[in-house]
Amino acid sequence: MVIKKENLPGSICTFLIVACLLSLPIYSFAQADAGYQSLTLRQCIDYAMKHQPALNQSLINQAITRANNAINLSGWYPQVNASATLTHYDVLPSAFETNPNNPAGPPVIVKTGIPNSVTPQISATQAFISPSLIYAAKTAPLFTEQAKLVTDSTKINLVATVSKAFYNVLLTLEQIDVLKADTAELSRSVTDAYHQYIGGIVDETDYEEATITLNNMLVQLRQAVENVTPQYAALKQLLGFPADKQFNISFDTSEMIRNIGIDSSEQLQYEKRIEFQQLQTAKKLQQHLINYYHLSFLPTLSGFLNYNYEFGSNEFSSLFDNSYPYSSLGLTLNFPVFTGFSRINNVRKARLQADLLNWSEVNLKSQIYSEYSTALANYRSNLFSFHTMQKNVELAKRVYTVVEMQYKQGIVPYLNVITAQSNLITSETGYINALFQVLSYKIDLQKAMGEISY
Repeated sequence: MVIKKENLPGSICTFLIVACLLSLPIYSFAQADAGYQSLTLRQCIDYAMKHQPALNQSLINQAITRANNAINLSGWYPQVNASATLTHYDVLPSAFETNPNNPAGPPVIVKTGIPNSVTPQISATQAFISPSLIYAAKTAPLFTEQAKLVTDSTKINLVATVSKAFYNVLLTLEQIDVLKADTAELSRSVTDAYHQYIGGIVDETDYEEATITLNNMLVQLRQAVENVTPQYAALKQLLGFPADKQFNISFDTSEMIRNIGIDSSEQLQYEKRIEFQQLQTAKKLQQHLINYYHLSFLPTLSGFLNYNYEFGSNEFSSLFDNSYPYSSLGLTLNFPVFTGFSRINNVRKARLQADLLNWSEVNLKSQIYSEYSTALANYRSNLFSFHTMQKNVELAKRVYTVVEMQYKQGIVPYLNVITAQSNLITSETGYINALFQVLSYKIDLQKAMGEISY
């Protein structure tokens, strides 16, 4: 490629203008706009705990579970009903009575009752023995615990996903800051290379190499700028933050670096994992279901009380003139003698379902250990990368400074400057990636160990 000298200044200005324009949109929502509130990671998590739709749905489901328990246990209270019956006979019912004139003869037909009657009734029943109510009483606390564990699981996942989404936004913003600084430095290098080329100090390829490097840097910067918007939108969705409103993110990189460590030597304890706790609750519920099917062989026993206050008359106008109250009380015993072997088969089915849960526990432990091992390996490797990249940044900065001075003194070719600058950019980018990768894998490790607090 041959570059005409008269077109060079315009090309340089174009690169500088594009670099400046690309740096502007980033701060419109993510840094320090005075009109927006600033949220740290802890504040983001606290906001999500109040506004995240899935978590609020889980809390509502907890309330629904408590209401269902109250409904299922209501059968232990007396069941009281009131009713009234209005009857009018066009033809009175018939009855057979012994003929007083001929007791040994056939019975005679007589009309009974009165044409008009009203019978208000109050009836009450009380369960004393009921397998279904015993089952409801024993499982109500477990169903409440099960609903709470679902909410806890939602909270844990929310803390993890919000933290990682927060780190993703920060990673991109930090990358943009590095790319902006490097772009500005490269822009100056392009200008210097151009003037040195015009002055006949360096070859034309120095300017071309600088231009190529600047173009590549602008592409990376543009990609990073475009990536911020969807990452920020994903964070807002996780928080339950209104889509039409904005907020700033506040962070302290030095504080993050101080909190980067975790005791990776701590032994894995399965009972800390929320999934394991959920499975244990499910196993307890299944055992109560087995016991319930055993209890279904028992009879049900309940008491009843009925009180009737009957009014009757031959004429509607005098219907309530006379009353004939009566009442009754007693016990009802219902014993299921034969149900087509359904009770036996229900017990067998429930035991098989318990076996499924036992195998689910075996599979869950294997899954948890696999997640823990993967998270631990990723954390350790990225922690090592972070410390290594931290050293590389210092070395690359020193090398670039020395090489740039040597180039200006004419000791080394411009290719050495490009190589040193590329190494510096790679080290800085790798350092930032390693920082947020280790923070992200720390979240995975805490989740795998059941150590996430909320």
